Amino acid sequence: MKVVDRNICPITRASRIIGDQWSLLILRELFFQEPRRFRDFEELLGVSPNTLSARLKKLEQAQMIKRQMYSTHPPRAEYCLTEKGRAFGPVLEALYDWGDAHTPKET
Repeated sequence: MKVVDRNICPITRASRIIGDQWSLLILRELFFQEPRRFRDFEELLGVSPNTLSARLKKLEQAQMIKRQMYSTHPPRAEYCLTEKGRAFGPVLEALYDWGDAHTPKET
């Protein structure tokens, strides 16, 4: 690897956006099927509403996903990948391949 200032390293910058389990799993679910609704993520991931809300906002601010309103009364939204989010696909595939090859399979 190249020697870089660790404060501005591309890995450091990327990990600030997707460096937690829930963000990665949210992106994974959107690659399987989009759009997804808040309730979909809650059911699929078993994540608390507060944590989910925070991660969705973080991914939206990073322009990895976008929120689209589909109802105003009551307000309801669905989420889909942006072009930037879709560009993350090869990284997720690499993580999948590494996990498949180097982590124990649970039974």
